[in-house]
Amino acid sequence: MRRFASLSVLALAAALVAPAAFAQSTPAGAPAQDPVVATVNGSPIHLSDMQAAVQNLPPEAQQLPPDQLFQAVLNQLIDGKALLVAAHKEGLQNNPAVQQAMQDAANFRLEKAYVQEQEASAVTDTAVQAEYDRDYANKPGPQQVEARHILVQTQAQAESIIKQLNKGADFATLAKKYSIDPGAANGGELGWFSQDEMVPAFANAAFALQPGHYTETPVHTQFGWHVILCEGKRTAPTPKLADVADQIKQKLANAAGEKAIDDARALATVVVYDKNGKPVQPAAAPAAGN
Repeated sequence: MRRFASLSVLALAAALVAPAAFAQSTPAGAPAQDPVVATVNGSPIHLSDMQAAVQNLPPEAQQLPPDQLFQAVLNQLIDGKALLVAAHKEGLQNNPAVQQAMQDAANFRLEKAYVQEQEASAVTDTAVQAEYDRDYANKPGPQQVEARHILVQTQAQAESIIKQLNKGADFATLAKKYSIDPGAANGGELGWFSQDEMVPAFANAAFALQPGHYTETPVHTQFGWHVILCEGKRTAPTPKLADVADQIKQKLANAAGEKAIDDARALATVVVYDKNGKPVQPAAAPAAGN
């Protein structure tokens, strides 16, 4: 139900810390904190290369145990360097189509680096504090509901549970008996949540209830059919800066990224053509002085 963050890629990268044996086998001249973990035709692969590669792994690969992840990433990088050697032997780097694809990839990386640089410059401690002071400080938090729920697979099951509740059955007991939600063992307890932390249908039903009341008709979501009990309502306390810092940083980064794109277009001369090569949009003149 809740929107849980996925396992941190950076945390996994940090798990790729070379043991003492790696430090002892680091070739002369390589930084001790970034040892060489393999070479392919003399070209080194550093631990930092592996840490960077982890950031591009799909979520399911990120779940591997650290030792297994280390070996998998190392093999991937070795394979990549070996393929580069083979490609250069065949002269593929001189193929016009390959050259264009390589240039396209380089251009994409440069575009991304530019936007990331603009985002990084916008996300400062001062900017985060200012955003917090404006949007959060000395203001009440969002409205919240404390609730329990019972999740079942069919509408008929949910209706049967509501009939039992109408006859005086205990909600938590029924949750433990029937609910397929992981929180069933705790009597379906969800704790306090704000409206945007739940899917709309569930949130709307929960916030419409008064404390002590449950839904008289089943609530359907993509997870199944719910019976919801409201146990309380409150205005959440003002969040601390540490609690919302990541959210603020993402907001600042998104705004900076959008501004970077808008500014870049404003400085460029852009002409749009139709499928016959006829201009359909006049050229946008760069700003004065450029």
